[in-house]
Amino acid sequence: MQKRSDTSIDRLSQRVTHYIGTTTSILIHTLLFAGIFSLRFFGSSTEEILLILTTAVSLEAIYLAIFIQMTVNRTTESLAGVERDIDDIQEDIDDIQEDVSEDTTDEVDMVSVLKDMELRLRELQKDISTLQKQSKS
Repeated sequence: MQKRSDTSIDRLSQRVTHYIGTTTSILIHTLLFAGIFSLRFFGSSTEEILLILTTAVSLEAIYLAIFIQMTVNRTTESLAGVERDIDDIQEDIDDIQEDVSEDTTDEVDMVSVLKDMELRLRELQKDISTLQKQSKS
């Protein structure tokens, strides 16, 4: 399986999507949103604050969606590789089962041949015994 080389954007998306799911991320976002609302104390109008907040949230959502999709794509590629490996393993198992089945069939045939030989040897022993008795008399 050919492994894809990670670009700096790929590594960045991995770090970002990992970071977003942390407690630190929640705290930082809470502080940023509180900071935006605190602009009211510095003379910004409610409309300006809502415009800044809406723009920031929209941009963040767009970038998060892109980074998350990159992670989904990477995971999908990884799962496809695992699926190919599972298919290869299943083929190997099927081959082993066929070999075991053939060996079992060969053993059954061998046992049958040996039993047949044993019966013939017993018959020969009886015949030899009978012939020996006849030759003595």
